[in-house]
Amino acid sequence: MIHSLIGPLPRHLYVYVDTTFTHRGAHPRYQPAVWFGLTSTPGRMWGCTVMLESGAVFRSLPPHALAFSMHPEEPWTAQDAQTWDCYGTDFSALEYPYLAGLRCLAKAGAQQLPGQHLFSIAPIGDGFSAVPEQAKEFHFIQLENGRLTIQPTNHIVYEERSFTVGPLAFPHGLARQTEVYRCE
Repeated sequence: MIHSLIGPLPRHLYVYVDTTFTHRGAHPRYQPAVWFGLTSTPGRMWGCTVMLESGAVFRSLPPHALAFSMHPEEPWTAQDAQTWDCYGTDFSALEYPYLAGLRCLAKAGAQQLPGQHLFSIAPIGDGFSAVPEQAKEFHFIQLENGRLTIQPTNHIVYEERSFTVGPLAFPHGLARQTEVYRCE
């Protein structure tokens, strides 16, 4: 039996939905929608829950079905939209005030693309998150190309103009955390 967890976003977002995922027949390619929820199913992409202008609600649309423009970059694949499948069913949706709206650079598929931080999702209670070198949050990024990408911590760098230095680029030589620390 496959288990999923359904939860709210930290705040609803206005997006466009690719109608090839939601309609039959001829329709405008992208229609306005309100994105308000997520579905986490182990071994699958994040599922996006949206309401269309008609009032119809779709649950578990893949992230590459959403856009932030009526004319987003094409093509946009599942691999561009998300690097790792969901680890488990439990998660916590976080909107870090420090990261909210920060400009960033995200690895999306084979590309490095500029965007803006929307919110983060922290998996909870799965086997991967318990291991330091595997513990990653998922960061939801609105890209400047009009697309959504969901990337782990190690696929994003941020520009915080009062703190970060140099051009926005991925640093070299960072070590992955591999230790579990205890005080007793």
